[in-house]
Amino acid sequence: MFITLGVTGALLMFYYEPIMTRSWDSVAFINNDVPFGFHIRNLHYHGSNAMVMLAILHMYYQYFSGRYKIRNEILWVTGVILGTVTILEAFTGYDIIFSERAELAISIAASLTNSIPVAGPMIRELAFGAGFHDFVLRFYAQHVFILPIVMLGLMAVHFPRFLVFDVPMVMAVCGAMCLAGGVFPVDLGFKFEPTVPPGITVPEWYLTALYAFLRTQYDKFLTGVLWPGLFIAVLLLTPFLDRYKKFSWKDRPWVTAFGITGIAQILVTTYWGFYIPPDTTIPLVERLVIDPINLYLVMILLVPLSFGFTLMMIHLAKDAERKAKLAKANGPKKVSGINLSVKWTNWMLVALLAFQVFLNIAAYNAFLSGMNNVNLWITGVILITFAGFFHLYRYAMAQAKNIPKPPKFPTTKQIETSQESLPQTDVLPKTDVLPKTSGEKP
Repeated sequence: MFITLGVTGALLMFYYEPIMTRSWDSVAFINNDVPFGFHIRNLHYHGSNAMVMLAILHMYYQYFSGRYKIRNEILWVTGVILGTVTILEAFTGYDIIFSERAELAISIAASLTNSIPVAGPMIRELAFGAGFHDFVLRFYAQHVFILPIVMLGLMAVHFPRFLVFDVPMVMAVCGAMCLAGGVFPVDLGFKFEPTVPPGITVPEWYLTALYAFLRTQYDKFLTGVLWPGLFIAVLLLTPFLDRYKKFSWKDRPWVTAFGITGIAQILVTTYWGFYIPPDTTIPLVERLVIDPINLYLVMILLVPLSFGFTLMMIHLAKDAERKAKLAKANGPKKVSGINLSVKWTNWMLVALLAFQVFLNIAAYNAFLSGMNNVNLWITGVILITFAGFFHLYRYAMAQAKNIPKPPKFPTTKQIETSQESLPQTDVLPKTDVLPKTSGEKP
């Protein structure tokens, strides 16, 4: 994923201009006029979103499986920091387009940075510069150089020996990115004009939870800096706070309950950050402001609901585990898997290869017709089909290695040699002697 983003980002750098008055126009030129620019930009955009999503899912998988407990505290800490930097990398990327959406994110980020006590103004000056002209160039440098270098350093510590290059998995992920780009092509948005009032917009999905808290109009430092900072700090300290001896989520009820609560609150605030009443007769300020009482009341109510849900799921999981052990003890000892014969494997490989040829022709025809999103979608199907073909071929090769060798039959010469080596013994043939009956004459 990181390599894909690096390659597509480098191609976009050929035409992007980090100048306030030219940034949006250069991206529009890439999207509309540069050959395959539409494809490259969509791959880059959806790849960045996929990287953030995979980082979050991976973090929660490690959290609930307790992997951080087996002397992996450093890996967990570097992983949390890497996930945070990944979000910052994606955030700086969509800001340098300088659309109305980017301007909203820039203004909020600058205001939040400035609200930090003591060091806030200095950090704001360093990261954002003296104005919009300074900002575009500084964020461009952070996006293409500074943050990727930090991510590479963290990756070297986080998984130095766990990098696995699996061809079907890589192709499937790239294919999913192409499918997303074909079905949901990224929009340029409206160009930011300082003299034109911006319309209503929301930030990217991974920042809308924070945006919901900011829309309550509470203190900026409290809602935009302190709460996210505490959340990240708790994640960093999780390996040292979790004192359970077991790894399964069923045996760590408190840790699991806190994790479920966090997920529920993130989902609710993410939806709340996206939602804006569609009634245009309501004043703009009233449409944007979220009642803080309602928001924080829902956040509090989610705690007991999540704890109750967690305890219920733990009870059901342990009951299902107990029944599975009984069924395993009383049932068959071995469950047969799915084994494809050589004939069926060959037919499936031929069918996938023919489908691949058909898809390539369809993608070429879509490209000639100017249907970029259809071409990108078919490209995704091509990559996923190739992933399936490669995996099936690998399965067939593994099955061929497991076929037992046929027994070796001795040759005629070996049989004659073995017979000659046997010892010669005189054995008299047995004669059949009929028993005498009482009716016979002497």
